[in-house]
Amino acid sequence: MHAVILAGGKGVRLRPYTTALPKPLVPIGDQHAILEIVLRQLSAAGFTRCTIAIGHLGEIIRAYVGDGAQWGMRVDYATEESPLGTMGPLLNLRDRLPETFLVMNGDVLTDLDYADVLHRHRQSGAPLTIATYARKVHIDFGVLTTAASKVVAFTEKPSMDYRVSMGVYGLSRATLDGYTPGLPLGFDELVLDLLRDQNPPHAYDFDGYWLDIGRPDDYDRANAEFTSRKSLLLKGA
Repeated sequence: MHAVILAGGKGVRLRPYTTALPKPLVPIGDQHAILEIVLRQLSAAGFTRCTIAIGHLGEIIRAYVGDGAQWGMRVDYATEESPLGTMGPLLNLRDRLPETFLVMNGDVLTDLDYADVLHRHRQSGAPLTIATYARKVHIDFGVLTTAASKVVAFTEKPSMDYRVSMGVYGLSRATLDGYTPGLPLGFDELVLDLLRDQNPPHAYDFDGYWLDIGRPDDYDRANAEFTSRKSLLLKGA
């Protein structure tokens, strides 16, 4: 199985941590970088190949990971000379990728079964599979509903439930057909194109542990919780 890790972002939301370190190498706990945890998880799940798309401070990632042998994987790299969005780097890699593969952000901390995501993607026949997670969003204001300059309803500081993308996807190579290598392609653009063409993505709903380390609050939480959750996150790794 082949995974592509997207690790080319500047990590603006995590500054000043990412001033000298690329976001996937920020430390979690006392011993591990987030990218190391991801690679150990992928290896334990049976992935033998990994391509890391690098950009900002990418040479530091290359020096840290090397050829992947320490995790029992073969790792190669794709350099992003200019920002290409979430899916854009894959267009330049298309000829190096198998028919189906896993794509994920390099700043995800989760106990998601990556192999099962790819397996379910293959079974679904969908062009794209999106791992999803339930998030509750708290609105810190009283919410008004208006009509014809009149307030017709009011809710005080409501909570709203959404399913959000976890930044982990199963993808079929043919889904990239028709897009131009070297041009930016965002995850949002790809999903909207698939919906417009009535070729919807498959949802892989997950209710385990997941944090987006690109968010400062989640990064702080990850460090606070890692010791107690280490056996869960690195089981079998």
